[in-house]
Parts: sequence; structure tokens; C-alpha cells
Amino acid sequence: MAEFYELLGVARNASTEDLKRAYRRKARELHPDANPGDAASEAKFKEVARAYETLSDPDLRARYDRFGEEGLGSGGGQGASGGLGDLFDAFFGGAGSPFGGGGRGGPAGPPRGQDLEVVADLSFEQAVFGATVPVTLRTAAPCADCGGSGAGSGTSPVTCADCNGRGQVQRVRQSLLGQMMTTSPCSRCSGTGQVIATPCPTCSGDGRVVTDKTYQVDVPAGVDTGSTLRLTGRGAVGPRGGPAGDLYVHIRAAAHDRYRREDTDLVTDLPISIAQAALGTRFTLETLDGDEELEVPPGTQPGKEFVLRGRGVPRLQGRGRGDLRVRTRVQVPTKLTNDEAELLRLYAESRGELVETHEKGLFSRIKSAFS
Repeated sequence: MAEFYELLGVARNASTEDLKRAYRRKARELHPDANPGDAASEAKFKEVARAYETLSDPDLRARYDRFGEEGLGSGGGQGASGGLGDLFDAFFGGAGSPFGGGGRGGPAGPPRGQDLEVVADLSFEQAVFGATVPVTLRTAAPCADCGGSGAGSGTSPVTCADCNGRGQVQRVRQSLLGQMMTTSPCSRCSGTGQVIATPCPTCSGDGRVVTDKTYQVDVPAGVDTGSTLRLTGRGAVGPRGGPAGDLYVHIRAAAHDRYRREDTDLVTDLPISIAQAALGTRFTLETLDGDEELEVPPGTQPGKEFVLRGRGVPRLQGRGRGDLRVRTRVQVPTKLTNDEAELLRLYAESRGELVETHEKGLFSRIKSAFS
């Protein structure tokens, strides 16, 4: 037989969790159900099982590390969990399984209700500053007539005789490797551990009814389209008094006619004329926090950005707010009066700039000839 650590593919200082993960991987690969008729895989599976059983027991592992397999004696590898039968039980989900099973735990109890989803529509300002908004959804609520138990008036659920209230049944079957124990939900009580002899007529024994409910959702400042809020226990209740699932609220924020979001910053464009850009001006800027005075200095270039600190979006995962960024957009006039055009030509001539001279129309040339 190969060395135990080599069989599992772990180092000699492997932790308990390392051993579990290695055994889980090897067992799934070599299990007879996955390799029907393969005698070599079956034999290797037995070796891996014995190696894990030995190394998972601190006393047996210490003896093996000191004396090797000979130090285990004839019963070596059989004392950690009662032999291969328990290892197979662990493989199929029994208590103590390295696969995370819990078949030998307490009663299963009523199942948990479903998680639900709903969309909350917000205005741009509500998403930025936060708000309390109502959301309405169709959900499962406890039946008022039976109090959620599912039992008719004057009766109560009784313990399932097939599983003794555990919600699970265990079955033992023979295989080439000996006895194998499997655990599955009880078919009589559907895994709840209780049977209802006289169902409630209102909910037909389910313990819940479908209804419309409205919740007031506290939306924190700084959310945006795509944000999701989780409300624990606000989903559908489980049957027969089972716990409720969760409610997931997906945020959908409206756009703004002037502002757009870039992370936690608010951005807007400020249209100004050529004269205002050249000579400077002042604006009263309507922000989400109120009016702000903005000074545009002489010689402002197109795309110049003015930053108002702390006037942006609150940070969801931190303190403070982003900034408000105002970008200038210089507008070039597309239609000029004759006087405006003449003034611009004079301005260009004074700076030695070459501009296009358009011929005057026939009426203008006749008028100029008699002037």
C-alpha cells in the first residue's frame, strides 16, 4: 500500500481542512459509483478511505507518523470514526462529513421562504440624497386563520411517524464495499418533520396565503441605477411557519436634464458666448444644493472646468461627497446681422487676422454705389 500522505496528495504537515479537501477530491474521483466495474479504482478508493480515516484522527496520525503503517496494528485506521461504513456515510452527507452534509443533525423544520426581487424607481435627487420610498409586491404571508401552522381550527401538526420529526430518513444498502448508508428527505412529511391531519381550509395546509404588501424602503444617499438593497426577512414566508426569505430592491434612478454622474462627481455643461469667454462674466448656477455664484474670468477657453468642492454625490462606502464640475462650452454664433459681422471684421483686422470676405448682394452693391 502506498504511503498515506501520497495517497491523499498532501504534505506531511497538512491541516485537518487540507485532509478533508484532499479526501473529498479523491473520493469523488475514485468512488465505485463513478467507476462501475473498475476493480482498480475500487481498490484505490478503499486505500484512500483508510488513509483519510487514519490521518484525520490525531492519535492514529501520531502513531503513523512515528512508526508507519505497522504501528497501527490490525485495527489501524478503524478507530477514527467506526470504520469504512462511517466514511461512506460521511461521503453521502452524514454528520461529520468532509462534504459538508448534516444528515444526522436535528429536525429539518419548515423550509425557508423564497427570496423576492422588486424595482424601486427614484428621481435623480432621491438617488443622490437618499429617500424613503414605498415598494409594493405580491408575496406569501402567514395565514391569519391558522397562524401559519397549516392546521385546521382546533387541531395542531403532529410529529411524523416515519422520520420521528427529523424530516429525514436513512437507508442502509449492501454494496461490494459493504454497508452504505444514505440520507434523504422524508416523503411523508416532505422534510418538515410534521404531518397535518386536518389542513386549514383557507390555506389548504400550506400555512400561508398570497397577498400584496407595501414596504417603506430607506434608500441611502449615493445609490445609482444598478444598486441593490437587501432587506433581510422581507421576502416570502416559508410554508407552515417557516422563516421568511429576503427581499432584494433593485434601484433605477431617473436622468437629470442638466446634471450627469461620473462616479461621485456631478458634471454639467455651461454654455457661454465668445464675448463672455473673452471678457469674463458671472453666472448664477442652479445646483442640487441651491444657487451658487460662478465667476468666469476673462480669456476662458472652451472646455475649461470649474470645480465646486463637496457639491457632488455622497459616498456610499465612506464619508463626504464628490465634487460638482462645471465645463464651459463656448458657443459660436451661426447667424450674424450685418452690423455684428462688420464689428467682427474690424476686430479681426485690428489683430491682423485673415477672415473670409463675402460679396454683398446686388441690392447692397446698388445701395453702396449711390451712397
